Amino acid sequence: MNDSPPETPRRPVTETPHGEEVADPYRWLEEDTDEVAAWVDAQNEYADGFLGGDTSDALRPRFEDLARVTDYGAVTVRGGRYFGTVEGPDEDHGVLYVRESFDGEPRALVDPNAFDGEAASMNWFVVGPDGDRVAYGYDEGGEEQYDVRVVYVGSGEVTETVPDLGRVNPGGFAWTDGGFYYVRTGGAGGGAQLEKSLYHHEHGADPDDDRFLTDAFGQHDGPQLEIDDETGALLAAVHEGTANSEVYLVDVDAAEADGADGSSDALVPLLTDADGTFHPHIHDGTVYFVTNYDAPFSRVLSVPLADVAGSGSNADGRDDALDPDAMAEPIPETDGVLRGIAFAGDRLLAHHMRDASSELAVWADGEPTERLPTPEFCSVGGVSGSDGGDDEGEGEGADEAGPGSAVDAADEVFYVVGTFAEPARVRRYDFETGEAETIAQADVSLGVDVTVSQEFFESRDGTEVPAFVIRREGLEPDGDAPTVLYGYGGFRIPQTPGFDRFRGPFLAAGGVFVVANLRGGTEYGEPWHEAGMGERKQNVFDDFYAVAEGLVESGYTNTDRLAAFGGSNGGLLTGAAVTQRPDLWGAVLSTVPLLDMLRFHRFLLGEYWTVEYGSPDDSDDFEFLRAYSPYHNVAEREYPPTMFKTAAGDTRVHPGHARKMTALMQARNAGDSPVVLRTETDTGHGVGKPTERIVREQVEQWTWLCDRLGVDVRE
Repeated sequence: MNDSPPETPRRPVTETPHGEEVADPYRWLEEDTDEVAAWVDAQNEYADGFLGGDTSDALRPRFEDLARVTDYGAVTVRGGRYFGTVEGPDEDHGVLYVRESFDGEPRALVDPNAFDGEAASMNWFVVGPDGDRVAYGYDEGGEEQYDVRVVYVGSGEVTETVPDLGRVNPGGFAWTDGGFYYVRTGGAGGGAQLEKSLYHHEHGADPDDDRFLTDAFGQHDGPQLEIDDETGALLAAVHEGTANSEVYLVDVDAAEADGADGSSDALVPLLTDADGTFHPHIHDGTVYFVTNYDAPFSRVLSVPLADVAGSGSNADGRDDALDPDAMAEPIPETDGVLRGIAFAGDRLLAHHMRDASSELAVWADGEPTERLPTPEFCSVGGVSGSDGGDDEGEGEGADEAGPGSAVDAADEVFYVVGTFAEPARVRRYDFETGEAETIAQADVSLGVDVTVSQEFFESRDGTEVPAFVIRREGLEPDGDAPTVLYGYGGFRIPQTPGFDRFRGPFLAAGGVFVVANLRGGTEYGEPWHEAGMGERKQNVFDDFYAVAEGLVESGYTNTDRLAAFGGSNGGLLTGAAVTQRPDLWGAVLSTVPLLDMLRFHRFLLGEYWTVEYGSPDDSDDFEFLRAYSPYHNVAEREYPPTMFKTAAGDTRVHPGHARKMTALMQARNAGDSPVVLRTETDTGHGVGKPTERIVREQVEQWTWLCDRLGVDVRE
């Protein structure tokens, strides 16, 4: 093992934004040059000295066994067919299967394990409304730059490929009778992913001839498409980051097929003046909006589709066609946060969250009429009935011939339930009998019985912050338990219960794992989110420290045996934690992190996130970003053992963040604790990883945490 990290040349660049002199000693590490590649190799070699040894040797075979089991994805019903992914013990990726009936034999439809290239994957899929076709996103190296391939379900053949669509995703995809609409972006370089345009592809046509409709979307816009299968009416909800939405009817006839100049003629405004987010769902002649308009915990508003589709003939510049105050309210705001809706026949289902735990119920006449069984401390996802997708907006499925089912699909719904204690269960609920059954669940366990509790900690401003505490059953606090505190805190993403098989050895050895529900998520609605964004971002960090200090005060652990862990936006959190409160941690693990908050907007998707964080180009925003930016707050002092992890193919968060931060902390660390950087190749921000790579990364991460916290996981 090398005692000292590699030398990193300082080549300072000094700028004066808004009149303040800011030095950047390692700007050159933002580039992808041969010199940087050699530096990354040297850092990986240095990190190797801390990521092997007895702990790694003990974890590797156990993690391999934990990973090599059969895993199941959500079930989606379309046209009487049943779609879902299954990943076998010897496979690196889930295979998409289809069944002609619920009790029918599964048939492999898309097998990513047979793709050319180890790093190729299928990261999403969308099934046509009649179940006759499936479109999926083909990606290489986890870069989230997709080709769209279309599979005809009857034959299983790929009938067409539309290449190089950038960051196309299921939310920007909508089937038509003869093809599909899609929102494409530019490539990963030079901020082109923020350029978006809407096209239509006809089945069998040359993709070069796809019909352009509009590119009237701003850098901060995220278009979501929703189409009515019966009439073809197409809505585009244009979300400005996580802050606001505008809803348009797409007037296809107004868009020029050739030589279009990118004008907004195709977008007829329906809802552009309301303060809130609006997510449309079309079902049985009605448009349902999941919205936080005048409802911090969100609700559902609805309007007849005929009132919407008839707006296409209106001239540009007219007032909005829809008034949210005049809409019906099939699901009013409650004391639980509405996460999403789904449909099963004529039933409307709503997924609510209370204290970061899920509930699922059927609603009618503004009231819940039937609650589906869910355990305490759980999360719900993948909700799919006969006529709707899942409440998280992911994969879908079904066939034009309507092959039929053993039961009326309208009388059943599928959903996935996750808990901390056991792997996710794919559940089927029968509305006729009122019974739920688990139809699929991975045969894997933590290897130890655990106790899960929810505890509350007082943040700096008096806010009560909840956290889930997971520990071995019977383990009593003694003030010395090795403890890992995980947090995220941003982008309206709540941290809800979920199973992680790789925590098992740590928990069995007496470790405590804690998931904090920090502000910035939506555990308590939009106010909880807004309290952790922009100029209030410091609240997120303070919440994290409050939970950490509370764990010490409650007698769970001490600062020598407490680790901070987070990734992406959570990597920013842990970067702030190590610079603002290095005294709190016995170890830090920061994965795919944002760390230079004065330049984040210049790379990849960074500009899109200025809605959440604020923009360094704005003088007021610059002040609070500069105040907490981890890279700009590294001082000459002792730091706890810190590991940064990034990926060369990350097209969301540029690896330059982790490179520069590592170099600066290594240079200014006055203590003996290591600061290391692990860079992965042939992978990106996190999607599409083969099982072998997942195992290797998990072994390294848990080796780092266990060795730094003094955890013996050897059996």
